[in-house]
Amino acid sequence: MWQNKSGMLGLTIILVYLVVAIFAVRLAPYSPIEQNAGDRLQAPSATHLLGTDEFGRDILSRLMHGATNSLRIALISVSISFVIGTFLGVIGGYFGGWLDNLIMRIADLLFSFPAILLALSIAAALGPGMRNTILAISVVYLPIFARVARGAVLIIKDMDYIEAARSLGARPPMIIGTHILPNAIAPSIVQVSLALSWSILTEAALSFLGLGTLPPNPSWGSMLSESRTLMEIAPWMAFSPGMAIMLGVLGFNLFGDGLRDVLDPRMQTGIKA
Repeated sequence: MWQNKSGMLGLTIILVYLVVAIFAVRLAPYSPIEQNAGDRLQAPSATHLLGTDEFGRDILSRLMHGATNSLRIALISVSISFVIGTFLGVIGGYFGGWLDNLIMRIADLLFSFPAILLALSIAAALGPGMRNTILAISVVYLPIFARVARGAVLIIKDMDYIEAARSLGARPPMIIGTHILPNAIAPSIVQVSLALSWSILTEAALSFLGLGTLPPNPSWGSMLSESRTLMEIAPWMAFSPGMAIMLGVLGFNLFGDGLRDVLDPRMQTGIKA
């Protein structure tokens, strides 16, 4: 990974975001929800590095706490999708038959909806809030992990060392856990980094529409939504959360591409070059 410059750049961005998200309470100079009418719509200055919003709240502090909320939702939702989706894809690909058909037809049903539209539908049905946002994003990206894992298992399950394990009397759970899963997990790990970038965008979109993180808790999407009517007189309100979303998505995408190059043997020559 050290030889992959774009991957290391993405990893650096991710680490910075994680540090800010974990230590936001200590790093933020002000409270993210405390209002001060006397400081309304102040431009960036030494007192407020990124300016203030229409309620006099410090944008830098809200941006830091927004990183905590956005990354928490992304990590939890993608973890749920990864665990459940990989499990379903592995058992479907290994056993095949009606079980595989059932899992894949459900996945096809979910794939028939655009990702953001499906997330909006679930969030609208369940109502706004962090838990419902996590559930909506988890459902959206679950079939992706199922298909990625299934594709890898279909290639691996007929290889010679799997047949050798069967001939020695190994049971399916042992074969899956010992031989198939360790060799099929690499594509899913790469997919995790890419799904994290998508989930950040999805959470921002839901919060922008009022279906994500509830106010007054800060979220990058809700901060963008609040800036819509004030962009002409306070453009800094939109610039900061927009840049935070863009850099976060860029970081996870670059890291995902670098991770793919490292984990894919076919790309090793390109890395060394």
